[in-house]
Amino acid sequence: MNNKMTTQEKVIRYAILIIFALFFLTPMYVLLSTSLKSFSEVSINTMWQFPSSFSLAGFKEAFAKLAPNVLNSFYLVIPATLLSAIMGSMNGYVLSHWKFKGSDTLFALILFGMFIPYQSVLFPLVQFMQSIGLYGSIPGLILVHVVYGLPITTLMFRNYYQDVPDALTEAAKVDGANIFSIYRHIFFPISIPSFVVVFIWQFTNIWNEFLFAVTLTDTQSQPITVALTNLAGSQVVEWNVQMSGAIITALPTLLVYIIFGRYFIKGMLAGSVKG
Repeated sequence: MNNKMTTQEKVIRYAILIIFALFFLTPMYVLLSTSLKSFSEVSINTMWQFPSSFSLAGFKEAFAKLAPNVLNSFYLVIPATLLSAIMGSMNGYVLSHWKFKGSDTLFALILFGMFIPYQSVLFPLVQFMQSIGLYGSIPGLILVHVVYGLPITTLMFRNYYQDVPDALTEAAKVDGANIFSIYRHIFFPISIPSFVVVFIWQFTNIWNEFLFAVTLTDTQSQPITVALTNLAGSQVVEWNVQMSGAIITALPTLLVYIIFGRYFIKGMLAGSVKG
């Protein structure tokens, strides 16, 4: 049977792909074109039109309003991502190569945290954060994201480390290495692909998260996702400012994917998310 596509089949396939691409890129076009318009040029009638003249006024105003919240997001995301990755790596290492009685049950309980809806624990979580004095602060939000990130990071690292032969661990034990030195000198150095996967996953999820951010912070510690909703005025919505703010908000995660995207694919293929 001839598996080669005819010219007509190729044309149909690429036409379908182009249609889907245009369908998904249309909102991006509206977002970008509106952000580059002046306020006087923004309207429903001109939504699809390209800007008659480029204006960065929307970006300037959006950045002026969002700059403190951008910093808050970085203060939140970087430590929360690093802590959840390191702790997940240690959990995965122990649960994959240092089996003990009840380890499988413990792993199942850790994974159970992935399936608990945020909304079901929100009220007791607020009370708990108030009782320990971390409510309305970035450190409190970091703690929440580290705890909620541990199930998925533990799963990723445990699956990754299961591909490491037990003979390697046993040989290190014979040479007198303890549990910490084996992790430091053997498992940690080979974990870079998995760390990249976890870093991108956690960075994106924490950066874009809204429910905990709006509930557990005050006006001084709000991350950018919360501040973005406040850009809309109560009377008149400056859509060029709103769209500019959305682009500013999306840029960090976009840059992370651009820089680490190829390593993300390699890490997944290496077994980081293998069941």
